[in-house]
Amino acid sequence: MPWFIPQLRVPMIPIAPSLTIDESEIELEFVRASGPGGQNVNKVATAVQLRFNAGRSASLSPSIRARLIRLAGRRASAEGVLVITARRFRTQEANRRDAMQRLAELIRRAAELPKPRLATHPTLASKRRRLEAKQRRGETKRLRGEKPGSDP
Repeated sequence: MPWFIPQLRVPMIPIAPSLTIDESEIELEFVRASGPGGQNVNKVATAVQLRFNAGRSASLSPSIRARLIRLAGRRASAEGVLVITARRFRTQEANRRDAMQRLAELIRRAAELPKPRLATHPTLASKRRRLEAKQRRGETKRLRGEKPGSDP
């Protein structure tokens, strides 16, 4: 009997230099696709539905998780499960690669920190222009109500 317990190595998918996703967190399902493929399209399940539970992913920090779900939009369910469907290609392998690349790109975009907004103040000239435009608009409206030859 060996004196050590072998570790099961779970493949990791590199997303960014400091970010990897555990491959066990991704579910792939092959479904029938519409589109190119001729008679083959009705027999072979070439489209890929990739499911990634971003809401429960241990690989992502809470901030990245929140940005990822927001970026995914309608591709994410209320529970935080992302569903990416890839059906551009005629082969399962190409569609699987496409779905994985799209997930990686989405996570990469979510991992970028948003640029903080700097509060600014309107310049004196812009305040003046705004007030002058309001004066002109008010004068136009006031002149509409006056009848020619009558005093206001």
